[in-house]
Amino acid sequence: MSQPPLLSSNAAPASIPTASAQVTSTQVISAQVTAAQVTSTQVISAQVTIVVVPRERFSCTETSLQSIYEHTKIPFELVYVDGNSPPHIQKYLEEQAKERQFNLIRTEYYLFPNQSRNIGLASVKTPYLVFLDNDVVVSSGWLEALLNCAEETGAAVVGPLMCQKEPIHEEIHFAGGESHIWVDQLGRRRIREKMLSQGQRVNAVLPTLKRSETELAEFHCVLIRQSVFDQLGSLDEGMLNTKEHLDFCMSVAQLGEKVYFEPAAIVTYVAGPPLERSDLTYYMLRWSDEWTLKSLHHFRDKWNVVEDGYFTSKYKKLGWRRHHTIMGPFVRAITLGRGSRLMMRGLAGVDRLFNRYLTRRHARLQKQM
Repeated sequence: MSQPPLLSSNAAPASIPTASAQVTSTQVISAQVTAAQVTSTQVISAQVTIVVVPRERFSCTETSLQSIYEHTKIPFELVYVDGNSPPHIQKYLEEQAKERQFNLIRTEYYLFPNQSRNIGLASVKTPYLVFLDNDVVVSSGWLEALLNCAEETGAAVVGPLMCQKEPIHEEIHFAGGESHIWVDQLGRRRIREKMLSQGQRVNAVLPTLKRSETELAEFHCVLIRQSVFDQLGSLDEGMLNTKEHLDFCMSVAQLGEKVYFEPAAIVTYVAGPPLERSDLTYYMLRWSDEWTLKSLHHFRDKWNVVEDGYFTSKYKKLGWRRHHTIMGPFVRAITLGRGSRLMMRGLAGVDRLFNRYLTRRHARLQKQM
């Protein structure tokens, strides 16, 4: 599939090269993957390409990849985008690509999410694709359920029952949601976003969940009809690290296409602190304050919505993931579990400065590529 040009409204910041640019530091190992059950005399064409991309860390790579091969029983192709993983992960992926014959694309610099997705998208030739983060663990029958939903409903986008945390497949992260513009009494356009069933137990809620049309699916795991990109162009690289799923689903709705929620497909986003020191730099960059602000401002301007409490509440929480995942555990560890607000305030200032340095350093490095 040749990659369509970006829409003019989707222009990425000048300091960050788009995925449509040549990826200079890339290793590609190409092949088609089919399910283990297909014999040499039984040729079945894959209808789906799974595009795995980095989310916020690399230490879940092996668990996630193994779950794909263990629990996916229909033919598929796999494109794995490796955005500058540490050497031991790079080695593992290269070995797996040779053994399992999938397409491995590596860059020697970190990628923001839509950038990595667009790199993977350029290699997709099947009617459907699944974007899957590299910290997602799938369950048996997940891909069949997503594909069946798309085929039976005509949906352009299908999201699974997304769970969170460990033990896997027990706590709901997302079960469909709302994402649309509404107009208030003063004629101002406002954004509405709502995630359904977050934090509820799967065994308590699953019997009540049904396949249904929804307004929102998340990029943790989402199946998309490839023809959507013939109409939309590539994913908007102005959305650097947040709200890209809202932007995409609202764009799909503008085309008159449908988004569906399919609870028969169950996967888990394994949230939590980075598990290895080699995750830390990417995690801190991935949740860059500057990237978050640019993403929110781009979304606001693109959709012509008022900067109301939806946005100001997010400005106030800048850096909360780094505080929760890195600084909080560090402070509790050195204070023997007691914690220290004074120490957290001091570290927050250092964190902001270091985050600014990482973001600007990354921009300079990408300019040199």
